[in-house]
Amino acid sequence: MTTDALGTSPLTSLTQLSPTITGEQLLESLTPPAQFATASFDNYRPDADYPSQQEAVDALRAFSSAAGAAKGGGFLGFGRRKRQASGDEAQKLGVYLDGGFGVGKTHLLAALWHAASGRKLFGTFIEYTALVGALGYAKTVELLKGTALICIDEFELDDPGDTMMMTRLIGDLVGGGTRFAATSNTPPNALGEGRFAASDFLREIHAMSGNFRTLRIDGLDFRRRATTGAAVVTDAAGLTAAVESTRAAGGVATRDDFTAFVDHLATVHPSRYLKMVDGIDLIALDDVVQLHDQMQALRLVAFIDRAYDAEIPIVAAGVPLSEVFDEAMLGGGFRKKYLRSVSRMIALTAAAPSNRG
Repeated sequence: MTTDALGTSPLTSLTQLSPTITGEQLLESLTPPAQFATASFDNYRPDADYPSQQEAVDALRAFSSAAGAAKGGGFLGFGRRKRQASGDEAQKLGVYLDGGFGVGKTHLLAALWHAASGRKLFGTFIEYTALVGALGYAKTVELLKGTALICIDEFELDDPGDTMMMTRLIGDLVGGGTRFAATSNTPPNALGEGRFAASDFLREIHAMSGNFRTLRIDGLDFRRRATTGAAVVTDAAGLTAAVESTRAAGGVATRDDFTAFVDHLATVHPSRYLKMVDGIDLIALDDVVQLHDQMQALRLVAFIDRAYDAEIPIVAAGVPLSEVFDEAMLGGGFRKKYLRSVSRMIALTAAAPSNRG
């Protein structure tokens, strides 16, 4: 059975956990999350109503093939010969997937990673910035040099310092032939929303924008196709039953007061949330309340991302998790993050065994 951070007692609460993680461990963890362990271009299911999905698959296959066929001087002979003026997009050193929530961007990014040969890394923007924070910039560049492909999921555009640091990192690595693929947070496709993400991305990485091809992927959020528009709510008795059922089956279930859990997140760096969810089968939260503090909300977003990657169902009582971010947050600069997190919380609460229809 999973034990707490000291290894002294069975894990029953997330507030028991204060994990640590080294730069080397972060580097080793840069692979696709478990739910995308078998992601491929073949098992991506494009929606026929949105041709851009199949077009993205075809373009990424070409991007992958072009990398595999490159010879000498790094990928595509970078530094030894210029690309032909034919404008062959597959020959670019980077590709950026632009689209709304739940259209399969991360699946396609993972499929590209699986298809690539040579040394390759896959991680979220925050994991790469945490790596630099843990190892220092110079050592990070030294360790990443010679990597064939670096995939960056959820490239953040709202922190100028971190964005420019990643721009510099990209610039320092492409000279050695490293290729990049990235996705970014965009709002759902509605009344033209989401069409600014690509230009924002290219502007922020202006030094390298000419090396990136943008692939727009339209579609509906698959997480909401089979669920209602709100996170599932249960009562205290339902939480108890779900926790006891999971533990009786030999699984690990945690149960926390929501406010205490959110407060505890402030004591753990977001780069360590990956280890907080390791080995957990069910998360139960009592007395969920709406948040009004932006830092608390952003920490919750980061944690939900890791829980979603690990496919951990959530049962919750109180305010629906889909309503946990207040109106000011949803109308502010981090709106994209909050809407993505809402989509994921709806999916995780629907995935709990007790909530399945």
